[in-house]
Amino acid sequence: MIDETLIASLGASESEVDALLRDAFGSEIAAGDMDPLLEGAIQDFEPGSLIEGEIVGYAGDDVVIEAGLKSEGLIPKDEFDDPADIKVGEKITVLLESIDEDGSISLSKRKADRILNWKRILETHKEGDIIEGIATRKIKGGLLVDIGVPAFLPASQVDIRRPHDIGEYIGRKVRAEILKIDEERRNIVVSRRKLIEAEREDAKKRLLSTLTEGDIVKGVVKNIADFGAFVDLGGIDGLLHITDMSWGRVNHPSEVVRYGQDIEVKVLNIDLEKEKIALGLKQKEVSPWEEIEGKYPVGSRVNGKVVNIVSYGAFVQLEEGIEGLVHISEMSWTRRLNHPSEMVNGGDEVEVVVLDIDKNKQEISLGMKQIEVNPWELVSEKYPPGTVIEGEVRNLTNYGAFVEIEPGIDGLLHVSDLSWTKKVAHPNEVLTKSEAVKCVVLEVDQEKQRISLGMKQLHEDPWVNAIPGAYQPGMVVRGKVTKITNFGVFVELEDDLEGLLHVSELADHKVDNPQDVVKAGEEVDVKILRVDSDERKIGLSLKRAQWGAGDDRPAGGGGEQQPARDSGTPSPARGGMDEHGALGTDKIKLPGQE
Repeated sequence: MIDETLIASLGASESEVDALLRDAFGSEIAAGDMDPLLEGAIQDFEPGSLIEGEIVGYAGDDVVIEAGLKSEGLIPKDEFDDPADIKVGEKITVLLESIDEDGSISLSKRKADRILNWKRILETHKEGDIIEGIATRKIKGGLLVDIGVPAFLPASQVDIRRPHDIGEYIGRKVRAEILKIDEERRNIVVSRRKLIEAEREDAKKRLLSTLTEGDIVKGVVKNIADFGAFVDLGGIDGLLHITDMSWGRVNHPSEVVRYGQDIEVKVLNIDLEKEKIALGLKQKEVSPWEEIEGKYPVGSRVNGKVVNIVSYGAFVQLEEGIEGLVHISEMSWTRRLNHPSEMVNGGDEVEVVVLDIDKNKQEISLGMKQIEVNPWELVSEKYPPGTVIEGEVRNLTNYGAFVEIEPGIDGLLHVSDLSWTKKVAHPNEVLTKSEAVKCVVLEVDQEKQRISLGMKQLHEDPWVNAIPGAYQPGMVVRGKVTKITNFGVFVELEDDLEGLLHVSELADHKVDNPQDVVKAGEEVDVKILRVDSDERKIGLSLKRAQWGAGDDRPAGGGGEQQPARDSGTPSPARGGMDEHGALGTDKIKLPGQE
C-alpha cells in the first residue's frame, strides 16, 4: 500500500491513484493476474499469458501475428511505438487476451509491453531514483507520465511554484524523482519538484561559494512584483528592486523587464546567513549623478519636464535619471497655493533654478519663483513705515486681520493696533472679510516677508492730550454700565472709552455682588479718581459721586479722605452742573469718531 500521508500531501487519495493507474494499464489485467506473468518468462498458451509471435503481414490497419495457434491474431498498428518501423518476420512479445471457441485469438502488444516494462522498472529502479518520461495526459490531481509504465505526477510536485495550468507540460519530457513504488498495487508516484529542489540546493551552494559582490551574472526573470523582480541565477533567486532597475523613473517593474526574460545583472549585496542576493541593473552603467555638480551648478537656470506632482511639490526631470523637486513654497513669490497643480501639470516643460544639490542623497532642490524678481525686494522702497495704504481684508484670525496691499502682498493688522481706546477681543468686532480699509505701514521685515499695519495710528493717540484734558480726577461724570464682573463694573463714558468702577467703590458698605448695586445698561454718575495715560485706564467711584457736593465723604466719617472738589467752579471744558449735581459732558471727539 502507498503511504496514506504521502498520498494526501501530494493532492490525491490512494484509491484515486490506484484507479487511475489501473485504468492506464487496462482493466483486463488484475493486479493478482500479473504476478505469474512476471515470475516466469513466456507461459503456455493460456489466456493472460505472454507469448512470442511473428509479424507475418498486414490486414488493413491491423498487423497480422503468427503465434503458433490455430489461427493468426490481429493487433492494431497504433499499439506499436512507430508503425513505420513494423517489419515482416520480426519477433515480438504479445499478451494472449482470449481464445474463442472457434479458435480465433485476441492479442495485445501494448499490454504486453506494460507488463514487461513494469518488470523492468522493478528490476532497475527504486525509490529515490531519477527517471525520464513523457507527460501524456492531465488527470484529476496531476499528470500521467509515461516512463514505460504510467507514473502519477501530482500537481503540487510539478514545480517549485505550482503552475497556473499543468496542462502545458503535456507532450514534454519530464525528469522526476521516484517518491513511492507500490508493488502490490503496481503504482508509482514521482516528483519533479523534489528533483528541482535538490538540484537547486546543490547549485545554490556552489553559487554562494563562488559569487562575490560586484560580479556581473546572467539569470532569468522568474517573478514580477510591484516592488521588483526575482531573477533565477541558477540555484537561487536574487531580488532586482524597482529602484535598482534604472537611473530614471520606473512606475512598475514590468516597464523594464518581462517574465522569462534572460537578463544580465550586477550583484550588489550577498547575505549568506539569510541566503539573499540583491541585484542591480542600473549599476551596470555610470551614474548620471557622478558629475551632477559640474553639470547643474547651484544658481544655474535649466529646463525640465514635470514628471510627477505630489501635495508638497512637483518633480522635474532634467535628464534621464536626474530629477529635482520644486517645493510648493518655491513656486511663486505671491500666489497662495493649496496644491502644486494650481501652477503646473504633468508633462509641462518648465524653467527652473538649481537651489541646492545633495550628491550623496541624489537630491536636487529646484525653484520656479526664482526665475522672476522677488517683489518683496521692492516692498521696502514702495511702502516705507508711515505710508498710508488702502487694501482689502483677506482673512480674519484671533490675533488680527490680513490686509492685501497688492496681489500677493499682505500686511498684518494686529488686534492691538485697531483702536486706541476700545478693547477689541477679536478683529471681527471691528472688521469684516473683504472690507476695504485704510491703514498705515508700521514696519517692513523683508527677510521674513512681513508687513505690520495699524489703523489706530491713522489718528493721534487720545491718551496723550484729549482724554487727560477732558477727564480729570475729581470730576463727576455720567456714564452707562456696559459690563459687570466679580471685581467691578465697566462704565462707558463715551463711545469706545470706558472706566473701571472697582467693587470697593460701589458703596460705603461691603458689596459681595455688584449686580445688587447696578444693572447693565443703567446710567450712573461716577467720580473720576485717576486717569492713567500709560496704562490707558480711568478709575471711577460711585460712592464718592453720591457724597455731598461740598464733602468727599458722608457726615459721620467713613471712607477714604479725599481733597475737596471745588463744586462751585465747574471745569470749563466739561460744562455746568446738571440737576443731579453732576458735571455736564461736552463729549470729546475720539479718533475715528465723527
